[in-house]
Amino acid sequence: MNLAPYLAVLRTPRVPSSVVLMLFARIPATAAGMTITMHVLLGLERGYGAAGLVGAMSTIGIAVGSPLMGRLSDARGLRAMLALSLVTEGVFWFVAPLLPFEVLLVTCFLAGLSTIPVMSLGRQILTALVDKSGRRTALALDSMAVEVAFMAGPALGVFLTTHWTSRVAMWTIGALMVLFGLVLYAVNPPVRSESGERVPRREWLSGRLVGVLVTAGGATFVLSGVEVAVVASMRGLDLTEWTGAVVVVMCLGSLAGGFVYGALDRVPPVWALMGAMGLLAVPIGLFTGSVWALAIALVPTNFLCAPTIAGTGDTIADLTPPNARGEALGLQGSAFTLGAALGAPITGFVIDHSAPGWGFVVAGAGAVVIAAVSLKTSRSPQLV
Repeated sequence: MNLAPYLAVLRTPRVPSSVVLMLFARIPATAAGMTITMHVLLGLERGYGAAGLVGAMSTIGIAVGSPLMGRLSDARGLRAMLALSLVTEGVFWFVAPLLPFEVLLVTCFLAGLSTIPVMSLGRQILTALVDKSGRRTALALDSMAVEVAFMAGPALGVFLTTHWTSRVAMWTIGALMVLFGLVLYAVNPPVRSESGERVPRREWLSGRLVGVLVTAGGATFVLSGVEVAVVASMRGLDLTEWTGAVVVVMCLGSLAGGFVYGALDRVPPVWALMGAMGLLAVPIGLFTGSVWALAIALVPTNFLCAPTIAGTGDTIADLTPPNARGEALGLQGSAFTLGAALGAPITGFVIDHSAPGWGFVVAGAGAVVIAAVSLKTSRSPQLV
């Protein structure tokens, strides 16, 4: 394995510290959803449907708000965006544990609109710090950091809730989110590599870019669907307590794929990576009879997860001017969010009416269809 690309990126000023800072900033963000869900279930003593509804409202808010917050950072700078987020998030996380369910439902949506877009922000910072020659490697490194955050964040939320109370967990996660927001405000990393006049959206929102956004949504469609199918499969094996271990295997597979991808000189197009993820997910249902077989079968499709995420970010950076990347990467974050929001319930519906194995088929086949749509869209000229 050629480590030279990684060594070159890590020698770039401010890159190592930015990757570490964004890794820690993402941990409370990835814990937020789990923490709120457990608060609804345990603190408010509501059912899974109510918990899912709160999660959906938050998801919609984040999907709508991510490009808006990115546009704000493009126009006014990172600190202007952070100042707004810090105020709204500080208020939300302070009062949310005390709210009745109906009010919490509304405030989750409103808070989602101005949440710090830590996922897209990390990619935006790296595209500003690293030139084109090292961008793919830098974004692969960022994707691997995201995987680590997703392994640590939900576990932190569960730990806080089970060892104290859901209110304490929410206050702690909120305090951490505000803390890292303040650190970002103080550090003020660059969010674009050059200045200049703002380019109208109609000049950069091309068919190819929309195709990349469709690919991003397809990646999380298959991933969220596979996760639901994994939970159902483990429950069918009466090994629910081992679900976390299987998820760790999935994350490690993605980490390995991201590492390999970042060292390559030439890579496949992102629609092909996402379509391959789908194809590799389809037969996983044949291995649900054993937890070991299932874990191994999950590795190939997850191996392509981090490369697809990094690849979409790299392509978006290529297709957009520096002073519009916050909005464009925010749209990528929205696509990720909406893909996951579709993949999980569709796969869950199929599993409810069939068997866990069919969940993998639906998640994978859906991704293949989305890859075809992405390819067709990317061949279109200007859309707006």
